Amino acid sequence: MDTIQLDPSQAKSYEALHAFLQGCQFKAAEKGHAQLVSIAAESSILDPLAVLESIYEERQQHFYIERRRDELAIAGAEVAVSFSPAGAERFKSVKLWMDEVLDNSIAVGDPALPFFGPHFFCGFTFFDEVAENSPFPATSAFVPRWQVVAYKGRCIAIANATIDAGDDIESVAKRIWNANTKFRTFDYTDEEERSKRESLRVLATEECGGENAFRESVSKVLNLIDEGEFQKIVLARALDLKADQAFHPLEILNTLRERYEDCYAFSIANGKGQSFIGASPERLVSVSQGLVNVDVLAGTAPRGKTASEDARLGAGLLESEKDRREHRIVHESVCRRLRDIGLSVEGKCHPSLKKLQNVQHLFVDVEADLEDGIHLLDLVSELHPTPAVGGTPRESAVPKIKEHESFDRGLYAGPIGWINSKGEGEFLVGIRSALVDGDIARLYAGVGVVKGSVPEREHLETNLKFQALKENLL
Repeated sequence: MDTIQLDPSQAKSYEALHAFLQGCQFKAAEKGHAQLVSIAAESSILDPLAVLESIYEERQQHFYIERRRDELAIAGAEVAVSFSPAGAERFKSVKLWMDEVLDNSIAVGDPALPFFGPHFFCGFTFFDEVAENSPFPATSAFVPRWQVVAYKGRCIAIANATIDAGDDIESVAKRIWNANTKFRTFDYTDEEERSKRESLRVLATEECGGENAFRESVSKVLNLIDEGEFQKIVLARALDLKADQAFHPLEILNTLRERYEDCYAFSIANGKGQSFIGASPERLVSVSQGLVNVDVLAGTAPRGKTASEDARLGAGLLESEKDRREHRIVHESVCRRLRDIGLSVEGKCHPSLKKLQNVQHLFVDVEADLEDGIHLLDLVSELHPTPAVGGTPRESAVPKIKEHESFDRGLYAGPIGWINSKGEGEFLVGIRSALVDGDIARLYAGVGVVKGSVPEREHLETNLKFQALKENLL
């Protein structure tokens, strides 16, 4: 990636921008390859979700992720470049595609800015292949045309454009100039029309596969566990909610980010009118400043209505043999896979409680130094799916999921995240989530089934997880 250090906000004229882009076009002709131009500038403080909401269009791809605790929010929309491979090699294919894009990129601005340069936003479905009519392809990887990042009190606006030898530079220059002007003095859409809308009502709720399907599936896989086929398998339920009007995914997202500050509020839209949204408590993996971090999250208990009740429920979770065993299975798998890829990991497991608004989990943060030659997508490929969302042994448990679930998982429990030009980034696990499609919202919730699981209790646990999303849809 070539870097040009200048402040785009100080550009003296539209003509200067036009001339610069013409230079990029000459380079594209010289290399025989389109160039991705990424122009970053610090702006006044903006709320990335409010920016995205104010220009929201159902037929535009977008990506959003926010974690209030980390003071980080990223929004991107429209597509500059994209790639959608499927199959077992999809993570490797995306890594090679990213390398090619970066080899033909020109980053403009101050390299010291947080989130300088092009960023790749990715959504991978749980399984490597999806049906032809699935809402999302097996891989959704793209660099957006525009991006706004708020990070620790600073805001960076980024415009991305591909320029090839035969492109109309005039239209590209106008779009970038207009975006730069807009983000310097952003005028949010008037909220009056939204405030006039009647409250949304859910007219019907239907469980995929029928009300008894999940408990029957749990009973069946418990028999397979007793027979030694695998130690653990994660089964999920899906509820379809039909409303009296269209759900607005970004309004739901705003509620999620306000209520779940410790979670990753996220939305990824396919540009066809469907969005996958949620508030995930689980980071799959992150790479930052040479460190790798992986969340190990398993075992669930409700929150108490009083401090005493909450403490009692938390203590019960910490002392639960079944939940500790489930958590240990996930921890051992994560550590083993990190070692297999060449990282040094300490194997001790002393879980603490991760307390969310309506549930609490057993939690450990696994940390390791990143070794040379290991890419973030290598880690994603190695770790996904963890036993927390798939099962163990992975090779025998995961293929059985399709046999015992009555719906297509799609992006549910898949890796969703971003990667920068230095290979740093973060991926969450797409749980506590819903697929929004007009006036239909499909909610997902899963549980880990191990020896000692009871079908009725697992059903109650999924109800607990559903409740958080249901409350935020209305």
